[in-house]
Amino acid sequence: MKKDMRSHWSLRKTMAGNGMLYPILGFASCVAFIYMSFGDLKLSSFPRERGLSFVERNGTRFFLDGKPLYVNGWNSYWLMSHSVEENTRPKVSAMLQAGARMGLTVCRTWAFNDGGYNALQISPGQFDERIFKALDYVIAEARQHGVRLLLSLVNNLQPYGGKTQYVNWAWQEGIGLSSSNDSFFFDPSIRKYFKNYVLTVLTRRNTITGTEYRNDPTIFAWELMNEPRCMTDPSGDTLQDWLEEMSSFIKSIDKNHLLTIGLEGFYGPKSPKKKTVNPEEWASLLGSDFMRNSNITHVDFASVHIYADQWFHHLGFKEKLNYVSKWMRSHIEDCDKELKKPVMFTEYGLSDQNRDYQPTQRELFYRTILDIIYKSAKKKGSGAGALVWQYFVEGMAEYSDDFGIVPWEFPRIYKLTVEQSCKLARIQGLVEENKNLKHLCSK
Repeated sequence: MKKDMRSHWSLRKTMAGNGMLYPILGFASCVAFIYMSFGDLKLSSFPRERGLSFVERNGTRFFLDGKPLYVNGWNSYWLMSHSVEENTRPKVSAMLQAGARMGLTVCRTWAFNDGGYNALQISPGQFDERIFKALDYVIAEARQHGVRLLLSLVNNLQPYGGKTQYVNWAWQEGIGLSSSNDSFFFDPSIRKYFKNYVLTVLTRRNTITGTEYRNDPTIFAWELMNEPRCMTDPSGDTLQDWLEEMSSFIKSIDKNHLLTIGLEGFYGPKSPKKKTVNPEEWASLLGSDFMRNSNITHVDFASVHIYADQWFHHLGFKEKLNYVSKWMRSHIEDCDKELKKPVMFTEYGLSDQNRDYQPTQRELFYRTILDIIYKSAKKKGSGAGALVWQYFVEGMAEYSDDFGIVPWEFPRIYKLTVEQSCKLARIQGLVEENKNLKHLCSK
């Protein structure tokens, strides 16, 4: 888990009071970098809505138009919030365009903001149309750049509302069963709140494209929750019940899109791997269980996060790298042999605030993860892709954390990212078919 993402979540208060200032030179340098790196490639080289197909799952692999799909992608959680105002909207376009130019195909971002500043859901069942139009813009702009979106529907953590906001709403209305954050999972009133939210989002008609979200193949998949935990019930029964109910509910509304949970990947108290693979004992007591949760019928693919430097503070960097390899191979093996589903490592990152941090460590950390994905893809295994946490463009220091980078400011990481995109594209036979990839991968 990220350090509770403390630094960039404090922004909402800052934004409300002072506004956001974005250096013109920073944005201009981003545009200039993209242009100089890729010449006169036009957006017309990217797929448009016409002919765009939904990503599907068959066994342990994703498929698109009958061909296996492997993902190299990234996280930019801030896309909706930055699409609200005209002066910050260009950052969204610049980030999506930059991702596409690196051959990245999926961006994970928030499709929620519950209560507080610029809330999408102001109160249960009450939505701000201005913010919804910002999410419309994100989806429409992603389509323009040939990027698909993994959209997360609620936060386990407090930032951007999360389950805490839902519990507070029920408590304020005098209908809440408990003030515990975990009542989000078992309180019938709160379950109704969330179901209403899901129904509203999935059936939303995009004001730009005219397409309902549930019918838009620009959306790669839905994610139920960012890093769900129910620590008041370490047996896992409470969370399991919620996941089963909500995954079934989503599929009753939207049969087009894939669905994942948003798990960190920890093994539960009854798993034989809780002692051999989990970081430490605490990881089995969070109320989640990678195997049990991921085995739910309506869950199309498993999700795992990688934050070895946050889970271990006594290990050296090399030992952490070895652990990452073990962690990833364990989950890929689970999905290859038991779950029979793809697995996506939907967040991975290395903090630059670690005591022994060296800039070269981040490249080695990323390379370890991307190499394991590539080797699984070559063997037609379940390792379906990885999404780095997290990417920005210039002028967004306030939204960053100690994991975030502007990719072109780190040439070796930028090169590594492009190489991974090309390696996966070659497995899929896409390089010669796609003008952007053909240009990118010929360098």
